[in-house]
Amino acid sequence: MTTRPWFGYALVLTAATMFGINAGMSRVPLRSGTDEATFTTVRITAALAVLVVVALATNRSALRLPRRWPLVIGLGAVGIAGLQGFYNVAINRLPLGIALLLEYTGPVLVVLWVRFARRQPVHARMWPALALTLTGLAIVSQVWDGLVLDGFGVAMALLAAACFAAYFLLGEDDGVSAEPLHHILWSFAVAAVIMNVIAPVWRADALGADASMLGRLSDLTVPAWAPMAWVVVLGTVTPFFLLLLALRTLPSTVVSVVAMLEPVVAALVGWAWFRESLTVVQLLGVAVMLVGIVVAQTARRDEPEALPPV
Repeated sequence: MTTRPWFGYALVLTAATMFGINAGMSRVPLRSGTDEATFTTVRITAALAVLVVVALATNRSALRLPRRWPLVIGLGAVGIAGLQGFYNVAINRLPLGIALLLEYTGPVLVVLWVRFARRQPVHARMWPALALTLTGLAIVSQVWDGLVLDGFGVAMALLAAACFAAYFLLGEDDGVSAEPLHHILWSFAVAAVIMNVIAPVWRADALGADASMLGRLSDLTVPAWAPMAWVVVLGTVTPFFLLLLALRTLPSTVVSVVAMLEPVVAALVGWAWFRESLTVVQLLGVAVMLVGIVVAQTARRDEPEALPPV
């Protein structure tokens, strides 16, 4: 890792803001006739095309075949295709802030993996942090009232969390962080192949129609491909690449906790754009979950001891 952690923090904060705004922007094509699977295929395939252009212009060595195919396949199948597929269903069925918050239980899974799979020590505070996260999740979902939130949406968000954890764990590999463009390009290639088998990109004919910008902007109509282009360039390629760059400077647990800005931004977008709001009890649950996730991130012992504060 480099000696400029402040640069890593800036990269993560920028990526998190882009991802948070993207959650709202994604709803426009999703609710204008494009189903979640086809949307995911278009997003990943178009992102791959952008990455190839970037590689041709800046670093043609990134186009060479990777040597570590198991790592690339894992990043592509789970960290990109799985994450994006489950995430797109969740944001279409749940309030934006809740969908992203559930996805961000992924960092808790990172620490659990480090403890039980890698058998590395963690601080004792990991266990109360886990209890806080699960308690907050129960409060947000209001399980005592028959699960107020869409159950399928919650399940998809939690699967996205598992994929999110895998993305961070695989992304902190020294080979990935040393050549981020090379690995992210081929990972998107793997994800594009998988998604085109599931839902071929040519099914996306609805992107040629006009789409309402929804919520407070419902009177504004744009071609559906325009917000889709935003999703690809500023909501996918740029923030994914920034996160991999950040992993050259910061450990995965630090990156994932700083990236907690994303559900905050998404919640603000949901409120300002889509008029979404939560009950006082659910807001309490959100606070409990945030505390639990942040505390869990400090439980890993194998990180550098002298990182400057955020």
